[in-house]
Amino acid sequence: MRQLAGRIWRLTKIALSGPGAWIALVTYAFVLGLQFFSVWITLQMITWNKAFYDALEQMNAPEALRQIGVFFILTGFLAGAFLIGEWLRKRLLMRLRTRLTVRALDLWVGARAYWYLRPGFSAAPVDNPDQRVAEDCRQFVERLLLETLDLISNIVALVTYVALLWSLSDFPLSFSVSGYAVEIPRYMVILAFLYVLISSVATHLLGRPLKALIFSQEKHEADFRHALIQLREEASPIAQSRGEPAETRRLMRLFGEVRGNWNRLIRREFILGLFARPYFQTVLRVPTFFALPAYFAGAVTLGGLMQLASAFSNVATTLSWFILSYRDLAQFVAVSERLDGLFTAAASPVPRDEAPQAISRAPSASGGLELQGLRLFTPEGRALAPVPDLSLAPGGRLWVSGASGAGKSTLVAAISGLWPYGEGRIGLPAEPVTTLSQEPRLFPESLTAAACYPLAPGDCDPDRISIALRQTGLDQVAPEAPLKTLSGGERQRLGFARLLVSRPDFIILDEATSALDPDAAAAMLTLLARELPGATILCVSHDEPAALSPHQRLSLG
Repeated sequence: MRQLAGRIWRLTKIALSGPGAWIALVTYAFVLGLQFFSVWITLQMITWNKAFYDALEQMNAPEALRQIGVFFILTGFLAGAFLIGEWLRKRLLMRLRTRLTVRALDLWVGARAYWYLRPGFSAAPVDNPDQRVAEDCRQFVERLLLETLDLISNIVALVTYVALLWSLSDFPLSFSVSGYAVEIPRYMVILAFLYVLISSVATHLLGRPLKALIFSQEKHEADFRHALIQLREEASPIAQSRGEPAETRRLMRLFGEVRGNWNRLIRREFILGLFARPYFQTVLRVPTFFALPAYFAGAVTLGGLMQLASAFSNVATTLSWFILSYRDLAQFVAVSERLDGLFTAAASPVPRDEAPQAISRAPSASGGLELQGLRLFTPEGRALAPVPDLSLAPGGRLWVSGASGAGKSTLVAAISGLWPYGEGRIGLPAEPVTTLSQEPRLFPESLTAAACYPLAPGDCDPDRISIALRQTGLDQVAPEAPLKTLSGGERQRLGFARLLVSRPDFIILDEATSALDPDAAAAMLTLLARELPGATILCVSHDEPAALSPHQRLSLG
Protein backbone atom coordinates (compact mmCIF):
# COMPACT_ATOMS: atom_id res chain seq x y z
CA MET A 1 0.00 0.00 0.00
CA ARG A 2 2.87 2.38 0.81
CA GLN A 3 4.45 1.64 -2.58
CA LEU A 4 1.15 2.33 -4.34
CA ALA A 5 0.68 5.60 -2.45
CA GLY A 6 4.21 6.62 -3.43
CA ARG A 7 3.51 5.99 -7.11
CA ILE A 8 0.28 7.98 -7.07
CA TRP A 9 1.91 10.84 -5.17
CA ARG A 10 4.86 11.08 -7.60
CA LEU A 11 2.58 11.14 -10.62
CA THR A 12 0.23 13.64 -9.00
CA LYS A 13 3.11 16.02 -8.25
CA ILE A 14 4.13 15.91 -11.90
CA ALA A 15 0.57 16.59 -13.05
CA LEU A 16 0.31 19.58 -10.69
CA SER A 17 3.74 21.04 -11.47
CA GLY A 18 4.56 23.85 -13.83
CA PRO A 19 2.93 27.23 -14.47
CA GLY A 20 -0.78 27.53 -13.75
CA ALA A 21 -0.79 24.86 -11.04
CA TRP A 22 -2.88 27.14 -8.82
CA ILE A 23 -5.63 27.18 -11.47
CA ALA A 24 -5.83 23.39 -11.27
CA LEU A 25 -6.02 23.49 -7.46
CA VAL A 26 -8.72 26.17 -7.47
CA THR A 27 -10.73 24.24 -10.07
CA TYR A 28 -10.39 21.05 -8.03
CA ALA A 29 -11.57 22.87 -4.89
CA PHE A 30 -14.56 24.31 -6.77
CA VAL A 31 -15.57 20.90 -8.11
CA LEU A 32 -15.24 19.47 -4.61
CA GLY A 33 -17.41 22.32 -3.30
CA LEU A 34 -20.09 21.42 -5.84
CA GLN A 35 -20.01 17.84 -4.60
CA PHE A 36 -20.46 19.07 -1.03
CA PHE A 37 -23.40 21.12 -2.26
CA SER A 38 -24.84 17.93 -3.77
CA VAL A 39 -24.52 16.25 -0.37
CA TRP A 40 -26.55 19.09 1.17
CA ILE A 41 -29.21 18.71 -1.54
CA THR A 42 -29.32 14.97 -0.78
CA LEU A 43 -29.98 15.79 2.88
CA GLN A 44 -32.88 17.95 1.79
CA MET A 45 -34.13 15.01 -0.29
CA ILE A 46 -34.06 12.78 2.79
CA THR A 47 -36.12 15.36 4.69
CA TRP A 48 -38.44 15.62 1.67
CA ASN A 49 -39.11 11.87 1.86
CA LYS A 50 -40.69 12.24 5.30
CA ALA A 51 -42.75 15.29 4.36
CA PHE A 52 -44.04 13.76 1.11
CA TYR A 53 -44.97 10.33 2.47
CA ASP A 54 -46.52 11.80 5.60
CA ALA A 55 -48.68 13.97 3.30
CA LEU A 56 -49.72 10.85 1.42
CA GLU A 57 -50.53 8.96 4.63
CA GLN A 58 -52.65 11.91 5.84
CA MET A 59 -54.38 12.27 2.45
CA ASN A 60 -53.17 15.90 2.36
CA ALA A 61 -53.30 16.61 -1.41
CA PRO A 62 -52.22 20.32 -1.30
CA GLU A 63 -49.16 19.47 0.78
CA ALA A 64 -48.32 16.52 -1.49
CA LEU A 65 -48.51 18.80 -4.54
CA ARG A 66 -46.30 21.35 -2.82
CA GLN A 67 -43.76 18.65 -2.03
CA ILE A 68 -43.77 17.57 -5.66
CA GLY A 69 -42.76 21.13 -6.59
CA VAL A 70 -40.02 21.04 -3.94
CA PHE A 71 -38.82 17.76 -5.43
CA PHE A 72 -38.36 19.27 -8.90
CA ILE A 73 -36.57 22.33 -7.48
CA LEU A 74 -34.15 20.12 -5.54
CA THR A 75 -33.67 17.90 -8.60
CA GLY A 76 -32.87 20.97 -10.72
CA PHE A 77 -30.22 22.14 -8.25
CA LEU A 78 -28.76 18.63 -8.10
CA ALA A 79 -28.62 18.30 -11.91
CA GLY A 80 -27.08 21.77 -12.29
CA ALA A 81 -24.37 21.04 -9.72
CA PHE A 82 -23.58 17.75 -11.46
CA LEU A 83 -23.36 19.24 -14.97
CA ILE A 84 -21.21 22.22 -13.92
CA GLY A 85 -18.98 19.92 -11.87
CA GLU A 86 -18.56 17.51 -14.79
CA TRP A 87 -17.67 20.32 -17.19
CA LEU A 88 -15.06 21.70 -14.82
CA ARG A 89 -13.71 18.24 -14.04
CA LYS A 90 -13.18 17.49 -17.73
CA ARG A 91 -11.42 20.82 -18.22
CA LEU A 92 -9.22 20.00 -15.25
CA LEU A 93 -8.60 16.51 -16.64
CA MET A 94 -7.13 17.91 -19.85
CA ARG A 95 -5.01 20.46 -17.96
CA LEU A 96 -3.46 17.78 -15.75
CA ARG A 97 -3.15 15.30 -18.60
CA THR A 98 -1.31 17.93 -20.66
CA ARG A 99 1.28 18.45 -17.96
CA LEU A 100 1.72 14.71 -17.42
CA THR A 101 2.02 14.08 -21.17
CA VAL A 102 4.54 16.91 -21.64
CA ARG A 103 6.70 15.46 -18.89
CA ALA A 104 6.40 11.94 -20.33
CA LEU A 105 7.42 13.16 -23.80
CA ASP A 106 10.26 15.20 -22.34
CA LEU A 107 11.70 12.11 -20.67
CA TRP A 108 10.89 9.60 -23.38
CA VAL A 109 11.81 11.70 -26.44
CA GLY A 110 13.84 14.65 -25.19
CA ALA A 111 16.17 12.53 -23.01
CA ARG A 112 16.40 9.82 -25.72
CA ALA A 113 14.92 7.15 -23.47
CA TYR A 114 13.21 5.79 -26.60
CA TRP A 115 16.72 4.83 -27.79
CA TYR A 116 18.18 3.56 -24.53
CA LEU A 117 15.16 1.54 -23.36
CA ARG A 118 14.73 -0.63 -26.44
CA PRO A 119 14.35 -4.40 -26.01
CA GLY A 120 17.78 -6.03 -26.16
CA PHE A 121 19.58 -2.75 -25.53
CA SER A 122 18.54 -2.03 -21.94
CA ALA A 123 18.40 -4.17 -18.83
CA ALA A 124 14.88 -2.89 -18.20
CA PRO A 125 13.19 -2.17 -21.56
CA VAL A 126 9.78 -0.47 -21.53
CA ASP A 127 7.03 -2.29 -23.38
CA ASN A 128 4.44 -0.34 -25.36
CA PRO A 129 5.60 3.19 -24.48
CA ASP A 130 3.13 4.64 -27.00
CA GLN A 131 0.23 3.28 -24.96
CA ARG A 132 1.71 4.53 -21.69
CA VAL A 133 2.09 8.06 -23.02
CA ALA A 134 -1.17 8.24 -24.97
CA GLU A 135 -3.56 6.15 -22.86
CA ASP A 136 -2.11 5.76 -19.38
CA CYS A 137 -1.61 9.52 -18.87
CA ARG A 138 -5.29 10.05 -19.68
CA GLN A 139 -6.53 7.14 -17.60
CA PHE A 140 -4.40 8.07 -14.59
CA VAL A 141 -5.68 11.65 -14.45
CA GLU A 142 -9.26 10.53 -15.10
CA ARG A 143 -9.17 7.95 -12.31
CA LEU A 144 -7.25 10.30 -9.97
CA LEU A 145 -9.92 12.99 -10.23
CA LEU A 146 -12.87 10.62 -10.01
CA GLU A 147 -11.58 8.55 -7.10
CA THR A 148 -10.15 11.38 -4.98
CA LEU A 149 -13.18 13.62 -5.47
CA ASP A 150 -15.48 10.72 -4.62
CA LEU A 151 -13.38 9.71 -1.62
CA ILE A 152 -13.23 13.19 -0.07
CA SER A 153 -16.88 14.00 -0.74
CA ASN A 154 -17.92 10.57 0.55
CA ILE A 155 -16.03 11.09 3.81
CA VAL A 156 -17.86 14.39 4.36
CA ALA A 157 -21.13 12.84 3.25
CA LEU A 158 -20.63 9.84 5.52
CA VAL A 159 -20.21 12.00 8.62
CA THR A 160 -23.32 13.95 7.65
CA TYR A 161 -25.45 10.90 6.86
CA VAL A 162 -24.34 8.99 9.97
CA ALA A 163 -25.23 11.97 12.15
CA LEU A 164 -28.66 12.11 10.54
CA LEU A 165 -29.20 8.35 10.84
CA TRP A 166 -28.12 8.51 14.49
CA SER A 167 -30.67 11.21 15.24
CA LEU A 168 -33.46 9.32 13.44
CA SER A 169 -32.82 5.86 14.91
CA ASP A 170 -33.45 6.80 18.56
CA PHE A 171 -35.28 3.54 19.23
CA PRO A 172 -33.85 0.09 20.12
CA LEU A 173 -34.29 -3.30 18.50
CA SER A 174 -35.70 -5.66 21.13
CA PHE A 175 -35.96 -9.45 20.88
CA SER A 176 -35.28 -12.52 22.99
CA VAL A 177 -32.81 -15.37 22.52
CA SER A 178 -33.33 -18.56 24.53
CA GLY A 179 -35.41 -16.66 27.03
CA TYR A 180 -32.93 -13.80 27.40
CA ALA A 181 -34.09 -10.32 26.47
CA VAL A 182 -31.77 -8.54 24.03
CA GLU A 183 -31.96 -4.85 23.29
CA ILE A 184 -29.74 -3.12 20.71
CA PRO A 185 -29.92 0.69 20.85
CA ARG A 186 -29.74 2.60 17.57
CA TYR A 187 -29.45 -0.70 15.78
CA MET A 188 -29.85 0.91 12.35
CA VAL A 189 -26.45 2.67 12.68
CA ILE A 190 -24.69 -0.50 13.84
CA LEU A 191 -26.37 -2.56 11.14
CA ALA A 192 -25.29 -0.15 8.38
CA PHE A 193 -21.60 -0.44 9.26
CA LEU A 194 -21.76 -4.20 9.83
CA TYR A 195 -23.62 -4.75 6.56
CA VAL A 196 -21.06 -2.81 4.48
CA LEU A 197 -18.02 -4.22 6.34
CA ILE A 198 -18.97 -7.81 5.58
CA SER A 199 -19.73 -6.88 1.98
CA SER A 200 -16.40 -5.04 1.54
CA VAL A 201 -14.38 -8.01 2.79
CA ALA A 202 -16.26 -10.32 0.43
CA THR A 203 -15.68 -7.92 -2.49
CA HIS A 204 -11.93 -7.72 -1.88
CA LEU A 205 -11.50 -11.48 -1.55
CA LEU A 206 -13.44 -12.11 -4.76
CA GLY A 207 -11.90 -9.26 -6.79
CA ARG A 208 -8.27 -9.29 -5.67
CA PRO A 209 -6.91 -10.93 -8.89
CA LEU A 210 -8.45 -8.17 -11.06
CA LYS A 211 -5.48 -5.78 -10.88
CA ALA A 212 -3.01 -8.22 -12.44
CA LEU A 213 -5.53 -9.27 -15.10
CA ILE A 214 -6.30 -5.65 -16.07
CA PHE A 215 -2.57 -4.89 -16.25
CA SER A 216 -2.02 -7.90 -18.53
CA GLN A 217 -5.02 -7.03 -20.70
CA GLU A 218 -3.66 -3.55 -21.37
CA LYS A 219 -0.29 -5.02 -22.36
CA HIS A 220 -1.77 -7.65 -24.68
CA GLU A 221 -4.09 -5.12 -26.33
CA ALA A 222 -1.13 -2.77 -26.91
CA ASP A 223 1.02 -5.57 -28.36
CA PHE A 224 -1.74 -6.50 -30.80
CA ARG A 225 -2.32 -2.87 -31.82
CA HIS A 226 1.43 -2.33 -32.31
CA ALA A 227 1.63 -5.37 -34.58
CA LEU A 228 -1.16 -3.93 -36.73
CA ILE A 229 0.74 -0.64 -36.95
CA GLN A 230 3.86 -2.54 -38.05
CA LEU A 231 1.79 -4.25 -40.75
CA ARG A 232 0.77 -0.84 -42.07
CA GLU A 233 4.25 0.67 -41.82
CA GLU A 234 5.98 -2.31 -43.48
CA ALA A 235 3.34 -2.93 -46.15
CA SER A 236 5.74 -2.95 -49.13
CA PRO A 237 8.35 -5.47 -47.87
CA ILE A 238 5.60 -7.71 -46.50
CA ALA A 239 3.71 -7.73 -49.80
CA GLN A 240 6.87 -8.18 -51.88
CA SER A 241 7.99 -11.18 -49.80
CA ARG A 242 4.47 -12.68 -49.74
CA GLY A 243 4.60 -12.58 -45.97
CA GLU A 244 0.84 -12.55 -45.40
CA PRO A 245 0.71 -16.08 -43.86
CA ALA A 246 3.52 -15.27 -41.41
CA GLU A 247 1.99 -11.91 -40.49
CA THR A 248 -1.43 -13.53 -40.01
CA ARG A 249 0.10 -16.19 -37.75
CA ARG A 250 1.76 -13.51 -35.64
CA LEU A 251 -1.38 -11.36 -35.44
CA MET A 252 -3.54 -14.34 -34.51
CA ARG A 253 -1.04 -15.40 -31.85
CA LEU A 254 -1.09 -11.92 -30.31
CA PHE A 255 -4.88 -11.77 -30.56
CA GLY A 256 -5.01 -15.20 -28.93
CA GLU A 257 -3.20 -13.70 -25.94
CA VAL A 258 -5.75 -10.86 -25.89
CA ARG A 259 -8.61 -13.34 -26.00
CA GLY A 260 -7.13 -15.69 -23.40
CA ASN A 261 -6.51 -12.95 -20.85
CA TRP A 262 -9.92 -11.42 -21.65
CA ASN A 263 -11.61 -14.72 -20.82
CA ARG A 264 -9.74 -14.89 -17.51
CA LEU A 265 -10.67 -11.28 -16.79
CA ILE A 266 -14.39 -11.67 -17.49
CA ARG A 267 -14.43 -14.92 -15.50
CA ARG A 268 -13.08 -13.08 -12.47
CA GLU A 269 -15.47 -10.16 -13.07
CA PHE A 270 -18.33 -12.66 -13.25
CA ILE A 271 -17.27 -14.20 -9.93
CA LEU A 272 -17.10 -10.75 -8.36
CA GLY A 273 -20.43 -9.84 -9.96
CA LEU A 274 -22.14 -12.84 -8.33
CA PHE A 275 -21.84 -10.86 -5.12
CA ALA A 276 -21.45 -7.23 -6.24
CA ARG A 277 -24.43 -7.08 -8.61
CA PRO A 278 -27.04 -8.37 -6.14
CA TYR A 279 -25.54 -6.05 -3.55
CA PHE A 280 -25.83 -3.08 -5.92
CA GLN A 281 -29.44 -3.91 -6.74
CA THR A 282 -30.52 -4.42 -3.13
CA VAL A 283 -28.56 -1.73 -1.27
CA LEU A 284 -31.37 0.81 -1.82
CA ARG A 285 -34.16 -1.62 -0.81
CA VAL A 286 -32.71 -3.61 2.08
CA PRO A 287 -32.73 -0.55 4.41
CA THR A 288 -36.54 -0.47 4.23
CA PHE A 289 -36.64 -4.11 5.35
CA PHE A 290 -34.24 -3.39 8.21
CA ALA A 291 -36.42 -0.48 9.38
CA LEU A 292 -39.71 -2.47 9.31
CA PRO A 293 -39.43 -3.62 12.97
CA ALA A 294 -39.48 0.03 14.06
CA TYR A 295 -42.47 0.77 11.83
CA PHE A 296 -44.48 -2.22 13.03
CA ALA A 297 -43.60 -1.33 16.60
CA GLY A 298 -45.11 2.12 16.02
CA ALA A 299 -41.80 3.92 16.58
CA VAL A 300 -42.03 5.75 13.24
CA THR A 301 -44.71 6.82 10.78
CA LEU A 302 -44.73 5.81 7.12
CA GLY A 303 -42.92 9.04 6.26
CA GLY A 304 -40.50 8.37 9.10
CA LEU A 305 -39.93 4.86 7.75
CA MET A 306 -39.08 6.25 4.29
CA GLN A 307 -36.85 8.92 5.78
CA LEU A 308 -35.07 6.35 7.95
CA ALA A 309 -34.62 3.98 4.99
CA SER A 310 -33.31 6.82 2.84
CA ALA A 311 -30.79 7.87 5.50
CA PHE A 312 -29.66 4.23 5.91
CA SER A 313 -29.36 3.87 2.12
CA ASN A 314 -27.16 6.95 1.88
CA VAL A 315 -24.93 5.72 4.71
CA ALA A 316 -24.65 2.26 3.13
CA THR A 317 -24.09 3.64 -0.37
CA THR A 318 -21.41 6.03 0.85
CA LEU A 319 -19.68 3.29 2.80
CA SER A 320 -19.97 1.08 -0.30
CA TRP A 321 -17.67 3.34 -2.35
CA PHE A 322 -14.97 0.67 -2.12
CA ILE A 323 -17.35 -2.06 -3.29
CA LEU A 324 -18.98 -0.14 -6.13
CA SER A 325 -15.64 1.26 -7.38
CA TYR A 326 -13.56 -1.89 -6.95
CA ARG A 327 -12.93 -2.53 -10.64
CA ASP A 328 -12.15 1.14 -11.30
CA LEU A 329 -9.73 1.13 -8.35
CA ALA A 330 -8.05 -2.00 -9.71
CA GLN A 331 -7.63 -0.24 -13.08
CA PHE A 332 -6.28 2.86 -11.31
CA VAL A 333 -3.66 0.74 -9.51
CA ALA A 334 -2.63 -0.98 -12.78
CA VAL A 335 -2.37 2.32 -14.69
CA SER A 336 -0.38 3.94 -11.87
CA GLU A 337 2.07 1.04 -11.89
CA ARG A 338 2.55 1.19 -15.66
CA LEU A 339 2.91 4.97 -15.85
CA ASP A 340 5.22 5.25 -12.86
CA GLY A 341 7.33 2.49 -14.39
CA LEU A 342 7.70 4.57 -17.56
CA PHE A 343 8.71 7.72 -15.65
CA THR A 344 11.15 5.83 -13.41
CA ALA A 345 12.80 3.97 -16.29
CA ALA A 346 12.98 7.03 -18.57
CA ALA A 347 14.43 9.24 -15.84
CA SER A 348 17.31 6.84 -15.27
CA PRO A 349 17.71 4.23 -18.04
CA VAL A 350 19.42 1.11 -16.81
CA PRO A 351 21.96 -0.22 -19.36
CA ARG A 352 22.84 -3.89 -19.51
CA ASP A 353 25.77 -4.91 -17.33
CA GLU A 354 27.26 -7.63 -19.55
CA ALA A 355 29.49 -5.14 -21.41
CA PRO A 356 31.88 -2.41 -20.14
CA GLN A 357 30.66 1.18 -20.23
CA ALA A 358 33.88 3.12 -20.11
CA ILE A 359 33.93 5.28 -23.24
CA SER A 360 35.40 8.71 -22.50
CA ARG A 361 34.07 11.55 -24.64
CA ALA A 362 35.60 15.04 -24.58
CA PRO A 363 36.39 17.92 -27.00
CA SER A 364 39.48 17.12 -29.04
CA ALA A 365 42.58 19.29 -28.87
CA SER A 366 42.81 19.49 -32.66
CA GLY A 367 39.16 20.46 -33.15
CA GLY A 368 38.61 17.38 -35.30
CA LEU A 369 37.82 13.72 -34.56
CA GLU A 370 40.21 11.59 -32.49
CA LEU A 371 39.86 7.88 -31.64
CA GLN A 372 42.28 6.36 -29.11
CA GLY A 373 42.17 2.84 -27.71
CA LEU A 374 38.52 2.51 -28.73
CA ARG A 375 36.98 -0.92 -28.34
CA LEU A 376 33.24 -1.47 -28.81
CA PHE A 377 30.97 -4.22 -27.51
CA THR A 378 27.45 -5.46 -28.16
CA PRO A 379 24.96 -5.07 -25.28
CA GLU A 380 25.41 -8.82 -24.62
CA GLY A 381 29.15 -8.29 -24.05
CA ARG A 382 30.56 -9.55 -27.38
CA ALA A 383 33.59 -7.55 -28.53
CA LEU A 384 33.40 -6.08 -32.05
CA ALA A 385 36.28 -5.58 -34.47
CA PRO A 386 39.05 -3.39 -33.03
CA VAL A 387 38.90 0.29 -33.97
CA PRO A 388 42.32 1.65 -35.08
CA ASP A 389 43.47 4.91 -33.55
CA LEU A 390 42.64 7.88 -35.74
CA SER A 391 43.01 11.65 -35.99
CA LEU A 392 40.79 13.47 -38.52
CA ALA A 393 41.47 17.19 -38.91
CA PRO A 394 38.60 19.72 -39.26
CA GLY A 395 37.32 19.72 -42.85
CA GLY A 396 38.84 16.29 -43.52
CA ARG A 397 37.23 13.29 -45.20
CA LEU A 398 37.17 9.74 -43.82
CA TRP A 399 36.02 6.51 -45.44
CA VAL A 400 35.00 3.80 -42.95
CA SER A 401 34.81 0.35 -44.49
CA GLY A 402 34.50 -3.22 -43.26
CA ALA A 403 32.49 -6.40 -43.54
CA SER A 404 28.87 -6.52 -42.45
CA GLY A 405 28.67 -6.96 -38.69
CA ALA A 406 32.14 -5.52 -38.10
CA GLY A 407 30.67 -2.61 -36.12
CA LYS A 408 30.53 0.30 -38.58
CA SER A 409 27.07 1.51 -37.49
CA THR A 410 28.00 0.90 -33.86
CA LEU A 411 31.05 3.15 -34.33
CA VAL A 412 28.77 5.83 -35.77
CA ALA A 413 26.48 5.54 -32.73
CA ALA A 414 29.47 5.74 -30.39
CA ILE A 415 30.79 8.91 -32.07
CA SER A 416 27.27 10.38 -31.93
CA GLY A 417 27.22 9.77 -28.17
CA LEU A 418 24.46 7.15 -28.29
CA TRP A 419 26.41 3.92 -27.76
CA PRO A 420 27.52 3.35 -24.14
CA TYR A 421 29.06 -0.12 -24.46
CA GLY A 422 32.81 0.04 -24.90
CA GLU A 423 36.05 1.51 -23.62
CA GLY A 424 38.61 4.02 -24.88
CA ARG A 425 38.53 7.67 -25.78
CA ILE A 426 36.62 9.67 -28.42
CA GLY A 427 37.75 13.25 -29.02
CA LEU A 428 34.99 15.25 -30.64
CA PRO A 429 34.89 18.55 -32.54
CA ALA A 430 33.07 21.47 -31.01
CA GLU A 431 30.32 21.30 -33.64
CA PRO A 432 27.41 18.87 -33.06
CA VAL A 433 27.47 15.64 -35.05
CA THR A 434 24.84 15.29 -37.80
CA THR A 435 24.24 11.71 -38.96
CA LEU A 436 22.51 10.77 -42.20
CA SER A 437 21.43 7.16 -41.87
CA GLN A 438 20.65 4.56 -44.52
CA GLU A 439 16.92 5.17 -44.05
CA PRO A 440 16.38 8.88 -43.32
CA ARG A 441 13.45 9.80 -41.14
CA LEU A 442 10.41 10.60 -43.32
CA PHE A 443 8.82 13.39 -41.34
CA PRO A 444 5.15 12.98 -42.35
CA GLU A 445 3.96 16.60 -42.23
CA SER A 446 5.10 17.70 -45.69
CA LEU A 447 8.01 17.54 -48.13
CA THR A 448 9.19 20.95 -46.94
CA ALA A 449 9.08 19.88 -43.29
CA ALA A 450 10.90 16.66 -44.17
CA ALA A 451 13.64 18.63 -45.95
CA CYS A 452 14.10 20.87 -42.89
CA TYR A 453 13.99 18.07 -40.30
CA PRO A 454 14.78 18.38 -37.43
CA LEU A 455 14.54 22.16 -37.84
CA ALA A 456 11.13 23.83 -38.07
CA PRO A 457 10.19 24.97 -41.62
CA GLY A 458 9.78 28.53 -40.30
CA ASP A 459 13.43 28.53 -39.22
CA CYS A 460 14.70 27.65 -42.71
CA ASP A 461 15.18 29.88 -45.75
CA PRO A 462 12.45 28.96 -48.30
CA ASP A 463 14.82 29.70 -51.21
CA ARG A 464 17.43 27.38 -49.74
CA ILE A 465 14.81 24.63 -49.41
CA SER A 466 13.73 25.03 -53.04
CA ILE A 467 17.34 25.01 -54.26
CA ALA A 468 18.17 21.91 -52.20
CA LEU A 469 15.15 20.01 -53.53
CA ARG A 470 16.07 20.99 -57.10
CA GLN A 471 19.73 20.04 -56.68
CA THR A 472 18.80 16.60 -55.34
CA GLY A 473 16.22 15.97 -58.08
CA LEU A 474 13.18 16.16 -55.79
CA ASP A 475 11.64 19.31 -57.25
CA GLN A 476 9.32 17.16 -59.40
CA VAL A 477 7.73 15.55 -56.33
CA ALA A 478 4.29 17.04 -55.67
CA PRO A 479 4.33 18.88 -52.31
CA GLU A 480 1.08 17.20 -51.27
CA ALA A 481 2.23 13.67 -52.25
CA PRO A 482 2.42 11.20 -49.34
CA LEU A 483 6.07 10.76 -48.42
CA LYS A 484 5.51 7.05 -47.92
CA THR A 485 5.33 6.74 -51.72
CA LEU A 486 8.95 7.89 -52.13
CA SER A 487 11.31 5.17 -53.32
CA GLY A 488 14.40 4.20 -51.35
CA GLY A 489 16.59 6.28 -53.62
CA GLU A 490 14.31 9.32 -53.33
CA ARG A 491 14.38 9.01 -49.57
CA GLN A 492 18.16 9.07 -49.57
CA ARG A 493 18.12 12.11 -51.89
CA LEU A 494 15.82 13.77 -49.37
CA GLY A 495 18.47 13.12 -46.73
CA PHE A 496 21.07 14.96 -48.79
CA ALA A 497 18.63 17.83 -49.36
CA ARG A 498 18.28 18.02 -45.59
CA LEU A 499 22.07 18.42 -45.25
CA LEU A 500 22.10 21.18 -47.85
CA VAL A 501 19.39 23.04 -45.91
CA SER A 502 20.90 22.70 -42.42
CA ARG A 503 24.58 22.95 -43.60
CA PRO A 504 26.23 21.19 -40.61
CA ASP A 505 29.99 21.31 -39.99
CA PHE A 506 30.42 17.64 -39.01
CA ILE A 507 28.59 15.00 -41.07
CA ILE A 508 28.42 11.22 -40.77
CA LEU A 509 27.05 9.36 -43.79
CA ASP A 510 26.03 5.88 -42.61
CA GLU A 511 25.39 3.87 -45.80
CA ALA A 512 23.56 7.01 -46.97
CA THR A 513 23.85 6.14 -50.68
CA SER A 514 23.14 2.39 -50.52
CA ALA A 515 19.82 2.71 -52.41
CA LEU A 516 21.33 4.81 -55.23
CA ASP A 517 23.04 3.57 -58.37
CA PRO A 518 26.78 4.35 -58.58
CA ASP A 519 26.34 7.43 -60.79
CA ALA A 520 23.59 8.89 -58.58
CA ALA A 521 25.59 8.14 -55.43
CA ALA A 522 28.66 9.87 -56.87
CA ALA A 523 26.51 12.85 -57.90
CA MET A 524 25.12 13.25 -54.37
CA LEU A 525 28.57 13.04 -52.76
CA THR A 526 30.01 15.50 -55.30
CA LEU A 527 27.13 17.88 -54.61
CA LEU A 528 27.73 17.64 -50.86
CA ALA A 529 31.48 18.22 -51.18
CA ARG A 530 30.90 21.23 -53.45
CA GLU A 531 28.19 22.89 -51.38
CA LEU A 532 29.80 22.21 -47.99
CA PRO A 533 33.54 22.40 -48.71
CA GLY A 534 34.52 23.12 -45.12
CA ALA A 535 32.50 20.33 -43.52
CA THR A 536 34.17 17.32 -41.91
CA ILE A 537 32.65 14.20 -43.51
CA LEU A 538 32.84 10.63 -42.25
CA CYS A 539 31.42 8.24 -44.86
CA VAL A 540 30.50 4.64 -43.99
CA SER A 541 30.08 2.52 -47.12
CA HIS A 542 31.16 -0.71 -48.74
CA ASP A 543 32.34 1.08 -51.90
CA GLU A 544 35.02 3.72 -51.87
CA PRO A 545 33.53 7.25 -52.10
CA ALA A 546 35.76 8.57 -54.87
CA ALA A 547 33.81 11.82 -54.98
CA LEU A 548 35.12 12.65 -51.49
CA SER A 549 38.79 12.19 -52.41
CA PRO A 550 41.27 12.89 -51.05
CA HIS A 551 40.25 11.03 -47.92
CA GLN A 552 41.61 8.94 -45.07
CA ARG A 553 40.52 5.34 -44.62
CA LEU A 554 39.50 3.44 -41.49
CA SER A 555 38.99 -0.29 -42.02
CA LEU A 556 37.17 -2.46 -39.47
CA GLY A 557 37.53 -6.23 -39.29
